Amino acid sequence: MQTQRNTIMPIHRPIKVSEFYQMAEIGILKEDERVELIEGELLAMSPVGSFHAGLHTRLSRLFTASVNDDALVYTQNPIYLSEVSSPEPDITLLKPRNDDYIHTLPRVKDILLLIEISDSSLHYDLNTKLPLYAHYQIPEVWIINVKQKKLQIYQRPSFEGYRLSLQPEINETIRPLLIDNLSFKWWTWFEGI
Repeated sequence: MQTQRNTIMPIHRPIKVSEFYQMAEIGILKEDERVELIEGELLAMSPVGSFHAGLHTRLSRLFTASVNDDALVYTQNPIYLSEVSSPEPDITLLKPRNDDYIHTLPRVKDILLLIEISDSSLHYDLNTKLPLYAHYQIPEVWIINVKQKKLQIYQRPSFEGYRLSLQPEINETIRPLLIDNLSFKWWTWFEGI
C-alpha cells in the first residue's frame, strides 16, 4: 500500500512598496544596497561603472540645462508604478511640482520621459523593465545602448509592450513627445568617449 506524503508548496507573496521601504528603514536592506522592487520581487541592480556614471553625469547636466521649468530632472531615484513596483530609472523627466516630490514618489501621471543607460544591464532593461514600463503606461522610454552607442526610443505603450520603436540615425535630432522646445543631437552624447 502506498502512502501519500503531504507536500507543502511554497507560496510566493509579493513584497509591497511600503514593506520595501520599511526593510530599508529598519536595516534589513543596507542604505547603499542596489536593489529595486519589480512586481513584488527584490531584484539586484547592475553595478555602475565609470563609463555609465560619466554618461549619466553628462546627460543629467545636459537635461538640467535644457528643460528650464518645463520638467524636473530626477536621477537614479525610485518611481511608484504600483503597490508592488518601484523601479529606479537612470533619469526621469517629471512634470514640475512645487514640493519637488518630497512628500510622495512620482507616479505614472507625473512622468514625461524615462531614460535607462544600459551597458551590462541591457538585457534586463529590455526584457524586464521595458515591458513593465509599457504595462504601467509610461508614455516614452529611451534606452541608451552604451556598448553599441545607439539610442532606442519607445512610444505608444500598451499592456503588451510599446507599439512604436524608433532607432534614430546619426545626425538625426530627437525630441521628447511631452516636452515642448526640447531637442537633442543625441550622437553628441558619446563625443570624446
